[in-house]
Amino acid sequence: MTTDEFFTGQDEARSLFEALRRAAEGLGAFELRVTKSQISFRRRTAFAWAWIPGRYLRGRPAPLVLTVALRHRDRSARWKEVVEPAPGRFTHHLELRTVEEIDQQVEDWLALAWEQAA
Repeated sequence: MTTDEFFTGQDEARSLFEALRRAAEGLGAFELRVTKSQISFRRRTAFAWAWIPGRYLRGRPAPLVLTVALRHRDRSARWKEVVEPAPGRFTHHLELRTVEEIDQQVEDWLALAWEQAA
């Protein structure tokens, strides 16, 4: 699947994803893997994922969710949810509604996750 296919009919989510991709491009080398359910940002392992919650949730969810993998639980109130699926591996879910929400703090989280995925 391509990113174009993933975002068919999802223009708002697509613009948020493109802003995320631009933020990640300054980090260094990584690859994108597109599946039916998500797009992963990968080095040796995945460090972030973008997905469209409206495909799975009812109501009016955010157009895009950024999930970031970190080795510690970040205490920011911005996270929608933080889970520890394995010891020492925390996934942080951030709802994105506007491009302005992809700010320096989000870029810092992406950079830390990128470093930890080496």
